[in-house]
Amino acid sequence: MKHISILVPDGENNLSSIVGAYKILTRANAYFMENGGRDLYKIQLVGVREEVAFHGGLFTVKPQVLLSSVLRTDLIIIPSLNHNYQQTIEKNAALIRWIDEQYKNGAEVASICTGAFLLAASGLLTNRTCSTHWAFANTFRTMFPEIDLQEDKIITDQNGIYTNGGAYSFLNLIIYLVEKYFDRKTAVFCSKVFQIEIDRHSQSSFIIFKGQKEHDDEVIRQAQEYIEKNVQERISMESLSSKFSVGRRNFDRRFIKATGNTPVEYAQRVKVEAAKKAFETNRKTISEVMFEVGYTDVKAFREVFRRVTGMSPMQYRNRYSKEALSPAV
Repeated sequence: MKHISILVPDGENNLSSIVGAYKILTRANAYFMENGGRDLYKIQLVGVREEVAFHGGLFTVKPQVLLSSVLRTDLIIIPSLNHNYQQTIEKNAALIRWIDEQYKNGAEVASICTGAFLLAASGLLTNRTCSTHWAFANTFRTMFPEIDLQEDKIITDQNGIYTNGGAYSFLNLIIYLVEKYFDRKTAVFCSKVFQIEIDRHSQSSFIIFKGQKEHDDEVIRQAQEYIEKNVQERISMESLSSKFSVGRRNFDRRFIKATGNTPVEYAQRVKVEAAKKAFETNRKTISEVMFEVGYTDVKAFREVFRRVTGMSPMQYRNRYSKEALSPAV
């Protein structure tokens, strides 16, 4: 029988990602066996201590087995962490070493939401892609610049390492793993029983863009603020760089280094965020919103909006507005 380890790191973690992973995987195991298969996996909560408290002691988890007793496992699931990542990493040095050793011995590893910080600390994500919750993307990039963070992805899958976006999107990752480790039929069954949308791979529509200002380039920060305050304008990046007395090439280079986006990409994300808020809160048509955020070309607006959010303006409005109107363009 193969083994799945759902980790319970030392420190405050996200209880729902531990319980949810355990619940779905054990149900998948039972369903697979009920339908002519065999009891494929021994699924256990694996911890570094006999009891770990959550939410100020309101809940506690008692791992079924301690880390030292698990000599070999086939799949490791790292839950979402609290927000004190550095402290959590320091408290779980032994756990991080164990993850690295198990991966080198053939285990696969999946991190949920901010569990990517713990996985990244093992070195296994170096020069690889991963995802985490969009709200902590800037912090992650600062701590681990050598990792290719793809914050728009719900799931990444590379060389036996899986990561996922954030919050309750971990349910999509678990369904994805059910299909990988059992079969499509079992994954569809679990998606129906737990009412989880299957085959969802993007968190783009959920991202709230707040701008990347965790850097020390004051000129670029001022340029960002100018873009954000003039969302209705079609800003020329040539004139913007001149406004701050920086050559265009150097301006682009500094902007990318500071924010991870080109100036044009940044302006597009600011405009799309303003459009999203308009669709969510008022009854304006798509054309009216488009003009308000500085676009005059319907096709260009649709293409940029879809690239940033993963859906068309009409789809976004129909999903998130209480006052959805018929399409105007």
